[in-house]
Amino acid sequence: MSYQHILTETRGAVRIITMNRPDRLNAWTRAMGREKAHAINEANADRSIGAIVLTGSGRGFCAGADIRDTLENESKQRDVTGPVDRTEDTDWILLVRRSKPMVAAVNGVAIGMGCTMLLCCDTIVASEAAKFAMPFVRLGVVPELGSTQLLAARVGFGRASELCLSGRTFSAAEARSYNMVEDVVPPDRLMERAMEIANSFAPHSALALRHTKQLFTQNYAEPDMEVVHIRETAAFEECADSAEHKAAIATFLNRARS
Repeated sequence: MSYQHILTETRGAVRIITMNRPDRLNAWTRAMGREKAHAINEANADRSIGAIVLTGSGRGFCAGADIRDTLENESKQRDVTGPVDRTEDTDWILLVRRSKPMVAAVNGVAIGMGCTMLLCCDTIVASEAAKFAMPFVRLGVVPELGSTQLLAARVGFGRASELCLSGRTFSAAEARSYNMVEDVVPPDRLMERAMEIANSFAPHSALALRHTKQLFTQNYAEPDMEVVHIRETAAFEECADSAEHKAAIATFLNRARS
């Protein structure tokens, strides 16, 4: 597929996906969303790829949804189908949580959807120059992409409420202090750090990585510990029967003997 709104690059076992509308601070459009989904699915299907890095070109990570594109598409869709279909938004959460490990490298502003799209990634690394905001109330709407659950899971109920009810902009240092991001680094080290993390994920069993992500998705808000245990046991047994597990055990035993 030829992309117009993103760039892709492969470095070793890591696929880098870069949102590429720098003149609009990489504001999201439905066309960009479809291209990102295609690139992620392509990376998932490529057995040589073990992890994905998502970033933006220029000064911004993503300045939110492109309002002109959103209004135009919603107007067209209402003319044809009535209520606006939001399945593409839901699909982003499912896509990322079922994907190979994904590291977000936030190079600049991450506003609105640019912020919410991060929250289902496995690890978030931010440049010291990054800025974040959940400005939905300022536009008379509510947060989306599962962020009222995912943000609270990262930063806690009180802080998530404060950030969303105020809609204020906050710095990368603040995001780190809230545990919204895992690392903050100088701008010239952002991709280096993101690649270090991605490469720490990439060599491992694709089956084990997929099940681990699935277990976190299912279990972090699961109140029934018996259900948690049942899910873990089923995943463990499937992984234990895999060729990857047997190869890893053989490698471990060989090293122990040497």
